[in-house]
Amino acid sequence: MTRDEVSDIVRRHLADELEVDAADITDATRLRDDLGADSMDLMILGQELKDVHGITLPEEEAVQVVTVGDAVDLVVRHLPSTT
Repeated sequence: MTRDEVSDIVRRHLADELEVDAADITDATRLRDDLGADSMDLMILGQELKDVHGITLPEEEAVQVVTVGDAVDLVVRHLPSTT
């Protein structure tokens, strides 16, 4: 999965969950300040990534995520190995 694909998945999920337009979400968009996401919203995103894509995000890293770009980079770092 490419970074662009991960970005699309994260943006679509956030748009659906937070009822915002996905086109308004960029890498620089702040999850809490710009989108109003709370801890539960972020937990749901993490659970969806695990259930649908087999991606488990370490909590100690996930709590440091501020922007959508941070979230995408975190997911990319923890994509299951295809080798």
